[in-house]
Amino acid sequence: MASPNLDNVLVLIPARMASTRLPGKPLADICGKPMVIQVALRAKEAAIGRVVVAVDEQEVFDVVAAAGFEVVMTAKAHQSGSDRIHEALTKVDPEGRIEYVVNVQGDLPTIEPETVRASLRPLQDAAVDIATLTIAIDNEEDKTAPHVVKVVGSPLSETRMRALYFTRATAPYGQGPLYHHIGLYTYRRAALERFVSLGPSTLEKRESLEQLRALEAGMRIDVEIVDTVPLGVDTPADLEKARRILSAQLK
Repeated sequence: MASPNLDNVLVLIPARMASTRLPGKPLADICGKPMVIQVALRAKEAAIGRVVVAVDEQEVFDVVAAAGFEVVMTAKAHQSGSDRIHEALTKVDPEGRIEYVVNVQGDLPTIEPETVRASLRPLQDAAVDIATLTIAIDNEEDKTAPHVVKVVGSPLSETRMRALYFTRATAPYGQGPLYHHIGLYTYRRAALERFVSLGPSTLEKRESLEQLRALEAGMRIDVEIVDTVPLGVDTPADLEKARRILSAQLK
């Protein structure tokens, strides 16, 4: 299998309108552009491959197309983000030329292009099925917060670990750093296809963490350690913070 390159990497950005805490989230204005367009611009700046936005509303489709980005319509009824990504992949690349799929969530308007690039690095190892990101936790409250998902992993180098488990609990026990999982995934195409063919697993349902399905099925997930956590926009307060961050970055 070829290494990741501009011809065989697809960056997919799922953007759903059905947000309960921030209705119409993909079209929220951030520094003069809809949020989904700001995410697409960051993905384009990463310069790792073709960028496509996956939507489930015609209104968002039209906005993305008008901004000059490739866009594909997907079903509303998907149970998970990975299912939506898989549908988008099969629609935009039915011939199977794409070998690597980078899933950048559509609510990360301030994500740094380097963070997107980092998600591809673990897949240079042919034994790795899925890659994701993490950062060491430096906030004491985050160490015990259930909404901060932790990666339990075996170190491979100073910047990488092999994931053994993901949990909302405080883990692992004992002295040493704890790591906050960043939910940006890169899949080998075959791994994504296998993943969506599996039903929800026992631990996935217990922890409400989809990535545990892959680990329970014996798939290998490696985790790249990065320096910054991208801001996920879920609330009006997050939106205002994103506006401030991006305004400062664009000056």
